Amino acid sequence: MRTLLLVDNGSKRPESTLNLRRLAEEVSARLGETLHPISLLHSDQIPSDRLEGRSAETFAPALRRLIAQGCRDLVLVPLFFGPSRALTQYVPETAAEVAAELGRFELQIAPELCPLPAGEPRLADILIDQVQQTALANALKAQRVVLVDHGSPIPQVTAVRRWLAEQLGQRLGSGVALEQAVMERRPGPDYDFNGPLLEDLLIALAEADARTPVLLSMLFLSAGRHAGAGGDIADICERVMAAHPGFRILTSPLVGDHPGLVEILAARMAEARRWSTLSLTDT
Repeated sequence: MRTLLLVDNGSKRPESTLNLRRLAEEVSARLGETLHPISLLHSDQIPSDRLEGRSAETFAPALRRLIAQGCRDLVLVPLFFGPSRALTQYVPETAAEVAAELGRFELQIAPELCPLPAGEPRLADILIDQVQQTALANALKAQRVVLVDHGSPIPQVTAVRRWLAEQLGQRLGSGVALEQAVMERRPGPDYDFNGPLLEDLLIALAEADARTPVLLSMLFLSAGRHAGAGGDIADICERVMAAHPGFRILTSPLVGDHPGLVEILAARMAEARRWSTLSLTDT
């Protein structure tokens, strides 16, 4: 019998782990199979009393526990937009270490949420819905939209944002000015593929026209240190608005808050035969 893992990068903020658990529960209900919520790193540092009394599990200890219990057919469903090094390096390296300790097992890995070149149109559906709902809730005709993600040193991850931006731009139409930005990036021209920093772009937009609001389309899965209340992006927005009185920045909900993400994850399970499989041995 296969053992299903829903895996995110992990965060020291409890909101992220609680959202991972919620997603796992909702997808499990659709599948009729248990989907275990596992973070790669970080979340095991959250006190259990901030996680409804149940400590979070991270990838390496979870693998050891499951294999020791006799689970040798594992399926990993990643909560990552693109091919992060967490998926391409950390997961296989950690799995190989565990196999060397505990013996052979198989780890089947689903594609990331937006595998290129085909992409994932249903993610674009989520983004456009959240932009439109945010604009409607604030009686705003969305004329300036910024699609923002965390930023990555890997061009293939940034390519996912660019693909989604193209989809979003087509659906918003020519009357909306769509920009892209990253919350953070490494300095230097080698990382210019990331595009501008969010704070720099917002300052430029405010200086060009402080009367027209900007709506941030948030390419983030869960609230944590960067996204959500009290996160880095909220701090950036507050600084820019304070420096430019009258300038408004609105923020869409996160992708992980949208019911469409559960639909994507549940549908992915039907594609299992096309997923890559790592056969881990003890040699």
